[in-house]
This record gives sequence, C-alpha cells and structure tokens, in this order.
Amino acid sequence: MKTNSYFGITLATLVLATISFSVFKEILPERIFPETKVATKNVVIDSLLLEAIAEEAKPIDSVKEKEVVAKPVIDPKAKQKITFVPIEGITFPAERYGDFKGNQYLIPFFEKLYQLQTQNSGNVRIAYYGDSMTDGDMIVQDLRALFQAKFGGQGVGFVNITSESAASRGSVKHQFSKNWQTQSYLKTKKPVFPFGVNGHVFEANDTLNNNWVKYKAGRNRFSTVLNNPTLFYGKSTNEEAEISVIVNETDTLTKHLKPDHLVNTLKLAGNTDVNTIKVTFKAADSIPVYGLNFDDGKGVHVDNFSSRGNSGLPLSMFDAALMQQFQKQLGYDLIVLHYGTNVLNYGSYNYSWYEKRMSRVVEHLRQCFPGVAILVISTADKATKYDLEMQSDSAVVPLVNAQKKYAVASKTGFVNLYELMGGDGSMVHWVEEEPSKANKDYTHFNYRGAREVAGMVYNQLDEGYEKYKKMRVKRKTKVAVKRKDSVTSQNDSIHAD
Repeated sequence: MKTNSYFGITLATLVLATISFSVFKEILPERIFPETKVATKNVVIDSLLLEAIAEEAKPIDSVKEKEVVAKPVIDPKAKQKITFVPIEGITFPAERYGDFKGNQYLIPFFEKLYQLQTQNSGNVRIAYYGDSMTDGDMIVQDLRALFQAKFGGQGVGFVNITSESAASRGSVKHQFSKNWQTQSYLKTKKPVFPFGVNGHVFEANDTLNNNWVKYKAGRNRFSTVLNNPTLFYGKSTNEEAEISVIVNETDTLTKHLKPDHLVNTLKLAGNTDVNTIKVTFKAADSIPVYGLNFDDGKGVHVDNFSSRGNSGLPLSMFDAALMQQFQKQLGYDLIVLHYGTNVLNYGSYNYSWYEKRMSRVVEHLRQCFPGVAILVISTADKATKYDLEMQSDSAVVPLVNAQKKYAVASKTGFVNLYELMGGDGSMVHWVEEEPSKANKDYTHFNYRGAREVAGMVYNQLDEGYEKYKKMRVKRKTKVAVKRKDSVTSQNDSIHAD
C-alpha cells in the first residue's frame, strides 16, 4: 500500500510541476541563469575590463532595448564601400564594409613574406596576442606550422618563464620551480619592473632555493628541436648574477648576466641540436626576467602570447620604450589581436566602450611597434541556453560589429571568425557534430576545431598575400618598400650577447 501511495504522490508532483512550467514559461526570464560573471573556470577577467564596464558599459534596462539591440537583422553599413589609399604603388580593390578584410593595411607584412619567399631574405615574425582560445598554444601552433610549411622556419618562438597553461602545451614541454615571483598585466597595474612583450615579468628572488626553468622540445612539426635557446632579461644594478645551463642533460655551462640594457639577451647553447635545456638562476634577485626564445632565424616565427581572461585592454599598459627594445631584438612584422570571449555577457549589447578603448590599444601598439601591421580577429561564435535550447549568444554579433568598427577606423586587417565558422548557430553545430570541434562549454575549441580555425586565419592571410604578389608585379611605380618605424629591426636572428 505504501509503495502505491509513494508512486501516486510522485506522479502527482510531476504532473503539477509540468503544468506549472507550462503556465509560467512565458514569464520566465530568457536566460535561466544570469551571466554577469565568468562562465568557465578557465577565464579570469582583467581589472581594466571590469573598470571599463563599471565606467562606460550601459546595462540592459528594459526588455525593449534587449529585443531591439540584441538581434540586429541588417547592418546599416554593410553595403558601404571602403576605398584605400595606395601604399608603395599598390591599392587593393575597394571592399564592402560588411565583408571587410583590410588587406591593404597588411601590405608591409605581405612585402616581408614576398622578400622571404622570392629573395630568401630575412625572416618574418608574428606576435599573436590572445586569451584562453589560444591557451596551450592552440590555434597558434597550427598557424605557425602552416606558415613554416610554405615559407620555412623552425622553432616555437618566445616562451614564458612560468605559464598557467604549461601542462597543456604540447609544442614544448615546460617545467619550472614554484618559487618564481610573477607579475602579469592582467592583475597588476604598477609592476616592480615593466611588463615584457609577453605581458609578464618574472623575478628569481629566492635566496634559499635557486629558481629554475626547464624546456623540452615537443613533437610538433618544425618544433622538434629547441633552436638557438636565448634568454631575455631586463635592466638591473645586480652585477653578481649567474646562471647554470644544462643542455641535453649532459653539458653544464655557467654564464654571467649583464643586466645593463632595457632588454638583454644571452645565447645559451651553440648550434648543436638542443632537445632539453635547464637554466638555474643564482644570486639573480632584482633582475627582471622575461623568457626564452627558440627559433632558427629563418622563415616565419609565431610567438603565442596567450593570457586566460584577457580582454585585450591590458596591452595598453606596455611601456613603449621597452617594447621598442624588444622590437629591435625580435623584429615583428605582424601583431594579431584575438580577443572577445571575456568581453561577452556583461549585461549590455552596446560595445561602443570596448570599440573606443581597443582603438586606443591599437594606437598605443603602434607607438610600441612602429610600422608593424596589425590584424584583428573577431570573437568566435558562442552559444547560450535560451528557452532551454542552446543558441548563438545574442551578444556575439554586436561585439563582432564593434570589433570590425574599430578595425576599420584603426586601419588594421580583420578576420571575421564568427562568419568563417558559419555564423548564427555555428558553435552549436561545432559542438554537436561528429567528430566535434568544440567543447561542451559552447565557447572553446578542442584541438580539432583549433586546427580548423588556424586554417581559416591562414587561408585569409595567404589569399591576401597571393593577391598582393600579382598586384606587385603589375604596379607601375616601382618603389622599394620601407618600414616606417624609427627603430632598426633585426630580423635575421635573435641578437645574442
């Protein structure tokens, strides 16, 4: 009897719950759970983003605004034409605003690729700044391999001293002692030393236990050797510091640090194939340490500067004088800005504040890296649950439009990743198709998806480059392309002391 009674009560409860949901469904909020905070454990928000939101972001204050602004059907500027001013006698065809790619603004980068491919002259370097989408070298490692397959080059590029994503990075095995003092531009506004080109600065101040860092070559194509390992460190009055270097777990060398310039480099091994290297720092307190670089000085090199939770705004904190010294050593030809994940879902579809502040970021980067072309990659699609169904987040398109707007105004190249993925509903498709290309947080790509995204970015750049080559041949005015920067860039190899 009791069993039948419990069954009846349970059945009645389910029926009542179903009826209640049907009745109240229409008045339930569109989102069951508010997303005013970060949605994944891998995302940390930078303080500049929080300040910007508090100061300028406009909250949703009515259902009417949300309905009108959240789902724009037609971009009023979509059909507007954008024409370009010739650069060194070359002008890309006018583009529709809706299809903007901005290849015209990448001509200095294309010319360097051309010189590399046709004259075997110099090398090409790319700084790829991103958030958790490029964590663990995802996307970047595949983009690097595609460039190196066509233009040559080996090595994983610049690697931090410590990294939150070291355990998940396959392109280089990375270990380090736990006693490094680390400052990041995501968390610190006034660092003891200015941030390096990677947005971090590290100190080996432990006087009881020596700080160390160890790298081992990964298995990725073109990165099976640690090419020309070179230490980057900054200025200090400490003249007593030294490092011990163990190469391939056999040879041990001792080298002194000479921190007399804003950026100092020290080559750690000869031309032998280096598979592993361990560097131990002794009496190195108060010396800013930035990281190690691995490249063969030829072809194309791509540095992954990913930071979880980054909106892109912290790039405004770079010290221009220091960055110009990094540029003198590393010689970047393209800066990629791949952000957006951490800017979505803060209660507003009005991203004019982000557009304005990222325009300032681009302007600041041009002071830091004069003459270097810049490429903006839009946010990817992201899905959110509406009416119990996963759909493209209604904030994605407004953010993509804001990113395109500041790219056009700032005269940078632009990759509309949202459209390349397939537009509305694409993230749901990427997650649910077999095999899947994105994780079930409906935000981040898996390795299969990351490889496809890298291919999309590469294909757009390569398509622009091939068009540039044809126009270059036909141009009437033959003018040697010069970089506009006042800094003398050294692109052949890392300058080592």
